[in-house]
Amino acid sequence: MNYYINEYAVVDDNVEIGEGTKIWHFSHVQSGAKIGKYCVLGQNVNVGNNVIIGNYVKIQNNVSVYEGVTLEDYVFCGPSMVFTNIKDPRSKYPQAGSEYYIKTLVKEGASLGANCTIVCGITIGKYAFVGAGAVVTKDVPDYGLVVGNPARLIGWVSEAGIKLKFNSDGFAVCPKSGKKYKLENGRVVERE
Repeated sequence: MNYYINEYAVVDDNVEIGEGTKIWHFSHVQSGAKIGKYCVLGQNVNVGNNVIIGNYVKIQNNVSVYEGVTLEDYVFCGPSMVFTNIKDPRSKYPQAGSEYYIKTLVKEGASLGANCTIVCGITIGKYAFVGAGAVVTKDVPDYGLVVGNPARLIGWVSEAGIKLKFNSDGFAVCPKSGKKYKLENGRVVERE
C-alpha cells in the first residue's frame, strides 16, 4: 500500500485510494468512493458511497461527505462542516437509492469553514471561501467570500485565500502570491 489507513478506520471493498493519502481513526470510507492522491481525512470522517474526492483534499475531523458530493483538487473542509444530499428528508417516507441524491460540486481550491452547512444542489466556485458557521443555500461564484445564515457574498479572495481589494479600474493583486485579478460583471477572473 502506498497510502495510510489507521487501524481503527473502516474502508469498505471497491474503494480507490490514491498514493500518499492518509485516513485517520474512526473514519469510514464506503464502497464506490474514489479518493485522490495526498489527501488527509481526519478523525471521524465519513465518505459516502460513490463520492469522488480529488487530489490534495483536506477533510478535518467530524465531516460526512455524503453520496452526490464531488470535491475537486485542493478543497479544504473545516472541522464539523456539513453536507446534505436530500432536499426533503423524512423518516416516515424514506428515499433510497442514488437517484434521490441531489448533486453538489465543490470546485478546485475552495475552502469550507468550520461548522458551515452546504445545502445540496449547489456549486461552490473555484477558490471560493465559505466562512465558519455559514449556511450556503445557493451557488457561490469563483473566488467568492460568503458568510452568514443564509450565506451572502461579502467580498472576494485570491487563490491564496487573501481578501482582494480592487482599485477604481477593477484590478487587484494578491500580496501573498502576486497573482492579478479583475472584477468585471460581478465576477472575478485571474489576469496575466
